[in-house]
Amino acid sequence: MFINRDIFDDLQSHLDKKEITLIVGPRQAGKTTLMKMLQQKLQKEGKMNIFMSLDFEKDTVHFVSQQALINKLQLEFGNTFGYVFIDEIQRKENAGLFLKGIYDMELPYKFIVSGSGSLELKEKIHESLVGRKKIFELSTISIREFLHYKTQYRYADIKEFCMTHLQEAHQLLMEYINFGGYPRVILENTLRQKIDIINDIYSSYIEKDITYLLRIEKTESFKNLIKILSSQVGRLISFSELSSTLGVSIQTVKNYIMYAEKTFIITLITPFFTNVRKEITKSPVVYFNDIGLLNFISGKFGEINQIYEHGFLFQNVIFLLLKNRYSEGNISIHYWRTKDKAEVDFIIRKGLDVLPVEVKCTNCTDYSIGRSLHSFIEKYKPREALIVNLSAKSQKEINGTTVTWIPWYELLV
Repeated sequence: MFINRDIFDDLQSHLDKKEITLIVGPRQAGKTTLMKMLQQKLQKEGKMNIFMSLDFEKDTVHFVSQQALINKLQLEFGNTFGYVFIDEIQRKENAGLFLKGIYDMELPYKFIVSGSGSLELKEKIHESLVGRKKIFELSTISIREFLHYKTQYRYADIKEFCMTHLQEAHQLLMEYINFGGYPRVILENTLRQKIDIINDIYSSYIEKDITYLLRIEKTESFKNLIKILSSQVGRLISFSELSSTLGVSIQTVKNYIMYAEKTFIITLITPFFTNVRKEITKSPVVYFNDIGLLNFISGKFGEINQIYEHGFLFQNVIFLLLKNRYSEGNISIHYWRTKDKAEVDFIIRKGLDVLPVEVKCTNCTDYSIGRSLHSFIEKYKPREALIVNLSAKSQKEINGTTVTWIPWYELLV
């Protein structure tokens, strides 16, 4: 059975827009599959289209120049309107300028373009195509998509399923925490097959995105850095400590971390301050964008038996849920930490409003408020605060703040 992607409807509705539809995301997240699905829809509607990939040698000849591609499209479509799918665009040198030149010719074609995460895509294409494209970022399978797939799409409201089938929902949560969201990993049945695939995905990422696209020569230093980061999820990053451990300069460490973030492997969150300028000068906290890849790098892939023993993995899953839930451009996610060690896992900032979120990898039965969250409430007086846990639901008022205990599945959207 195919795994339905939430982004598909948005992509489908954008087919009618003149802008280039640009699908970006990590290697093996399912971009090509989505494009093929869009192509099949157009074919059923009798609309002219062509699919080309820079992974295919037979197609690369059409990308040696803009005129070569135009000649190919005119041969396929004549003077009529057509949809042009281009996969793996990051393999084209100066891809942004290449697409910009063709777009500005006002030709009767709609371009749907995809590529794996790279600095070329995130920087050069973005800059070249300002006002000419809309970016759709495809992650690996979210836990919401995973739950729908695993329950064979029987439930319109997946949160209702989790509430009424809590034990089964927790079993599925454990499976997701073990293996993550890469589609090929999910679709395989045995642990051996899953390990082989996640190993192939990571090796391909290092060899193609890091070695080739980013021109990094010391891949061992990069891999060692990622391995160290996999053991520091939810914790502060010290650039100087990483530099000393790896034997490379602090600037190299910062560059490598930037590469890992721009290629969709990790996300850094900065501390919360009312003075926004302070945020960029303090140590960030790291989370991985796929929990399965995190486990593979740290040597725990498929070996998580008790969630209570792995609180930071649960915290990473909650981060991904928050990231998906609060994805609007004017909302940001931070952490809060003070000199006297008070800390709150996540602070959701929307304009002047803040929402503190504490994560408890347990079934809460004691509804007392910890010192850290109490300190934040006293200092910033938010309207609401959340304590995300495995199953408990409750609510109380603290100094004018409504504190709500919610199970993890309440964050699903």
